This record gives sequence, structure tokens and C-alpha cells, in this order.
Amino acid sequence: MTKKKAPLPTMEDIVSFLNENPGKVGKKEIARAFNIRGDDRIKLKEMLSEMKRSGQIEKSGLRGKKIIAADGLPELCPCEITGTDSDGELVARPINQSGDAPSPQILITDLGKLRPPPKEGDKVLLKLSAAGKRLFYGAVVRKITAEPNKIVGIFDTTSGKGGRILSADRRLHLEYYVDAAQSKNAKNGDLVLAETASGFSKSKKAKIIEVLGNVKDPKSASLIALHLHGIPTAFTDAALKQAAKAKMPSIANRTDLRDVPLVTIDGEDARDFDDAVFAEPDDDPKNEGGWKLLVAIADVAWFVRPFDALDKCARERGNSVYFPDRVVPMLPEELSGDLCSLKPGEDRACLAVRIKINKNGKILKHKFMRALMRSAARLNYHEVQDVFDGKMPEMNEALKRHLTDFYGAYLALAKAREKRGALEIDAPEREIELNDKGSVSKISVRERLESHRAVEEFMIAANVAAAETLEEKNVPALFRIHEAPSAEKVAALQTFLETLGFKTVKRAKPETADFNKILEQAEGTPKNFMINELVLRTQSQARYSPENVGHFGLALQKYAHFTSPIRRYADLVVHRGIIRALKLGEGGLSDEDGSLNDDFEDLGEHVSATERRADAAERDAEERYLSAYLADRIGERFKATVNGVSRFGLFVVIDDVRAEGLVPVSTLPGDYYVYEEDKHRLFGSSTGKTYELGERVDVILAEAQPVTGGLLFHLLDAGIKKPPKQNVKKYKNQKKHKGAPKNFKGKHKKRK
Repeated sequence: MTKKKAPLPTMEDIVSFLNENPGKVGKKEIARAFNIRGDDRIKLKEMLSEMKRSGQIEKSGLRGKKIIAADGLPELCPCEITGTDSDGELVARPINQSGDAPSPQILITDLGKLRPPPKEGDKVLLKLSAAGKRLFYGAVVRKITAEPNKIVGIFDTTSGKGGRILSADRRLHLEYYVDAAQSKNAKNGDLVLAETASGFSKSKKAKIIEVLGNVKDPKSASLIALHLHGIPTAFTDAALKQAAKAKMPSIANRTDLRDVPLVTIDGEDARDFDDAVFAEPDDDPKNEGGWKLLVAIADVAWFVRPFDALDKCARERGNSVYFPDRVVPMLPEELSGDLCSLKPGEDRACLAVRIKINKNGKILKHKFMRALMRSAARLNYHEVQDVFDGKMPEMNEALKRHLTDFYGAYLALAKAREKRGALEIDAPEREIELNDKGSVSKISVRERLESHRAVEEFMIAANVAAAETLEEKNVPALFRIHEAPSAEKVAALQTFLETLGFKTVKRAKPETADFNKILEQAEGTPKNFMINELVLRTQSQARYSPENVGHFGLALQKYAHFTSPIRRYADLVVHRGIIRALKLGEGGLSDEDGSLNDDFEDLGEHVSATERRADAAERDAEERYLSAYLADRIGERFKATVNGVSRFGLFVVIDDVRAEGLVPVSTLPGDYYVYEEDKHRLFGSSTGKTYELGERVDVILAEAQPVTGGLLFHLLDAGIKKPPKQNVKKYKNQKKHKGAPKNFKGKHKKRK
């Protein structure tokens, strides 16, 4: 007897089934559950395709074999920590998400028993609960790793037998106990690296595996950052031996550029020189007013071949990491500081590109070549700026003429930048100067010169040429992509700016020109710094990907990092792609060694993560140096700006050295404060007193912790504006909470 054919389920039936079995089913399981056979399987496939197009379902899991209801995730979901939000809360993304759908936002609200807390790049199993459209709250179940947790802290022997470790991570407020036999002979006050027991041990015991030095040593600031973020510091023996044997290639099969007066232009404290530039007017009568540029970059691909010992170390690191007192290079010193550094007067192998532009900076054509060059001079930005300004320092006359041409070519490139509307965010950088003992002697805002912009525009032109070449030749590559900000972020920014009287443009897809108009309105006003910060926070994060979607911030359709292969692995991969694409000899991507078939998507995610790791480590070290610099100024009064508002307090930036610290909500005077996220303010529920983003305040430095990099301030002034009584009244019926808002979590967490 033939079984009766089951009716096809409705779309609602399928969605219900998916919600009952989140993350566990694919097409086969759906067909089996609804007894769908034969030709009806084709109809089911068509129905699922229609549901995916209409946004009712999306693919999930490894290779997209599973199906989930849209906006849904399995209750237990493996996730990767991607950073922190504007309030300092950890955020994550699903590890196995696939397809084109944007990642849902996952806010980690409960760390459970996991100590130390996870950091960017860590993988954790989260128990999720839906909090809104594509928004989930996550509770940590466990860390996904078989390795023991490592902590960095100060060893304290004053507690008796053995000792204890006080964490150097300001997110932790725990002590770890160390038996005398596992103390590694550490002394009181030593900075140590230790392992904690796996799992959820209640004893909080640790074993010291390395004594890093004394915490009072100024170098401890960068040491702590290195180990907290897991920055690799040692090269393998095989890599060091390979670097020691490296030799400069001959001129054979290379273009001879040794007579071209290429120069390197870097900061006074630069530690490696991987790019050199030259420009001259184009003598082609068809390109009147145009320029010929030459950008030469160290030929790292000659020395570091895919999957060799040096490559494995460079790939693991992803990039060099720079601290005020040291650099952790991507490549050993023999290469980064010598053979791959374009030192003046010495022959160096390079991968160079000639670029022809018109008088308006438009790239007309370009040609890459492998070459041998000899830098004519090692210049710094101030020397070049003096030439731009007509001060003409003591310098070779021919070199001055070349720099004048360099300036002319830059002005043409600047026209092209302005025409396409690249983002012009003003984000000043700090400059930390150390004395002979390694302590901070001076902190200032790094000067932004036109010579900086000139070098940047030459590098951008070379990067565009690289991306165009790789796309034209259809060679696998890592593009530097920057997606447009999400509609939600743009809408939130516009809503807030309109409350300040700023004019905004509403459109379906944001354009860089819209943001530049906002920045122009803010220029010269007291809120300029704050508005630039807000616009920057609204942007998505640039990353590396084999899928080219363009660079929103630079307003470019094709862009790849080509100009820094000494310190960025992505650039080395781009060099290898160009070498293959143009048949420029050895060291390119190859079928033979498998590098042509590398997993570029995985590689892009890896180098993006190592870049974020390096940024976080550099920022942490800076904050520790700032805290050490301010430690003897406790009780001093500072002018400051509220740079962030959260449930747990105000983040303020002091004018003096642009250091950021927290004013805990519990220290705010005489009221219960409600966090109004859309208005970026804390609102006093009884008095109506408010503290809001961009407000100018007077603060007293209450605490400086050089070990953790934390700064705490207390307000001297008493907030601004008191709203009408009806606005105050709406908070009267809220249950009051002493000292801090009901949703206050943790102590003195720092926004990243």
C-alpha cells in the first residue's frame, strides 16, 4: 500500500520548526520532519529559497549547511570576542555564521565564572537570549580552549606563606594564590606571568611560569601590554637562522633605479624604512601639468617565501607592534632593520611602481617592476615641511628641487582626494617621549604636517595601483576594505546631532560627504573634538578580505595595502600576488607550494584580528605610561571634556595630555542617575541635573594606577541644565538604587 503523500508545510510551520530546533537542522532534517518525498523536495527547496530571499530564514553553521530563522541564533552559540562597544561592554559575533547577512549584535552581559575575562579574539560558548531585532544578550558558559588561562600581575609576598598575584588587567578584581613551590623564586613587587587552573576552580590558584621584572621598572608598561594581549615576542631558531643567511639579490632581472634620487621620509624616531618616493613633471605634451610618480617598497617577498620559517613567524604575528620604549617586529632585525630597510647610500631590493597622474591627480596608468635602488637621503617630516614652506634648510640643491616636485605632485593628488570626498576626521595622536631611564619626560599631541599628508597620498596611489593590478589579472588577494556604517549607527548619530543644532542629510545610503559636512559645522567650536570622535565611532572597522567591496572612508572602489611589507603581513601577500600576476620572478604566489590556493578568507580574518590585537596592546601601554606620568599629580585640578557616557559613569578627557579616565556614577553628587543612551547623558531622577557628552567640566584626579593604566576623576562642577518638572516627574516612580543606577555593572570599567 502506497503511503499517503504529506501536504507541504507552510512557511510559518517551517519557521516554528526552526525556532524549536535552533541551529540543528538543514534541508534534509526539514524534509524528514514534514515527511516530504520525491518531487516535493524540489518544491521545498524553492520554498526555502523564497524564504531566504524574503529574509525569513538564513544559513548558519559550517559551510552554511544549517538553516535558522532570521534574527535567530541557537541558544548555545560558539562566538568570538570582537572588542567592546562605546560603553566598554564586550561584544561578540557567531563563529560559524556564513552568507551575506550582517552579523547580529551580541552584547556580553554575564561573564559567569570565567576569570580572567575573555579578550578580543578569544572564543567562548555563550548562552544567548534575544533582546531585540538582531540584538542578543550573551552569558559566558565557558572559554573554547584546552590551554590554561594566563594572567599577568604583581607578586605580593606580604600575605604569608607563598604569595598572591594581583592582576594587572583592570577588568579583574581577583587575587590568585601561589604556593611557595610554584613561585619561580619571584620577589615581592615582581611582575609575573602565571597560569591559572583550567575550568572553574574555586581556589583561584596560579603557578608562576616567568618573572618579567619589577613593576617599578618603567618598561613594565609595555611588558604588561605584550603579555596581556598575547603578542608573540620570540622567533623560532629556524627563522633566525634563515634571516642570518639572507643575502641581497643581484641586479639580474631587475630594473636599475640606483641613479633615481628616491628618498625615505619618516618620523625622527622611525625604526624601519620600507618606502621611498620620487616625483617629476610629466614631459608628455598630452599630459600638460601632469606628474610621474615613483614609489619603491622593500622587496620582502624575495627574502620571505610562502610557508618557510620566516613566513610562519610573520604570519603568526600579522604585523609589528610599536610601543614608546620598543618595537616587536614582524620580521627579525636582520631583515626589518637591515636588508629590508631602505637605508641611504646602500643597495636595496625593491618592488616599485611608476604612476602617471594628470594635473587633477587622476591615475592614468601604472607599471610595477622589481628593481634595485639606492636611497638618496633619509629625511624626516619636519625637514620636508621646511622645504614645502620655503624655508630651505641646509640641503643639497638637487634634493630641494626634487622635494619641490614631490610637493607639486602631492597637490595634484590632494585635488583628487577632495573631489572624491574622502573622510576628513581629525583624530590627533599622542606622542610619548621617554628619558634615558625609560620614564616619561613629555607627552604632547603629535603634530600633523602637510608633509605627512603628502607621503600618505603617494602611498594611497600605490595601494590603488596594486589593487587595480590584482583585480585586472584575477589573482587572489587581500584587499583593505571599509564598509559604509550601518543605517542604525548613522540614524543614532543624526538624532543626537540634531539635538545640538547640527544639520544632517538623511539618505538611504550614507556618503562620506555627509560626514564631512558635519565635521565642517563642528570645526572651530568647543564640540569639535567630541563630534570628530562620534563620527569616528559611527564608522565600521576597516579589515582585510579577499572580497573587494571598496573603501568607504577613502572613497575608493579598489584598495589594497602594498606599502609596508616589513610590518604588515597583508602587504607581503599583496606583493606575492603582484609578482605572480606580472611574472616578476621568484617569491610570488604559486601552485607548487600551495600559496595560490591558500584560504584567503581565513587569512584575512587572521591578519585583521592581529591588527586589532596590536592596536589594543599599543593603546594599553600608552594608558599605563599616562597613568605613571600623572601618578604624582593626585589632587590636581584639570579642565576636561565628557568624551563618553555609560551606565557606570562619565569618561572624561583632560586637556593637559589628552588622557582619558572615569568619573564613577557613584561619585556624582546627590541624586540617582538614569542613563539615557539616545541622548548620551546621565539624568538625575530627582533634581533633573544632567551630565552629557561634549560637556566641559572641571575635575580632580583622584586615582592613578600605572599597573592597570586606570585613571579615576571626581567632578568639581555640578552638571548642566535642569529640565521642566514634567520631564523630571517621569522618573519619580522608578525604584531607586543607592549610589549607582540599577543597571550598573562592575567597577570602573574602561571604555575602549
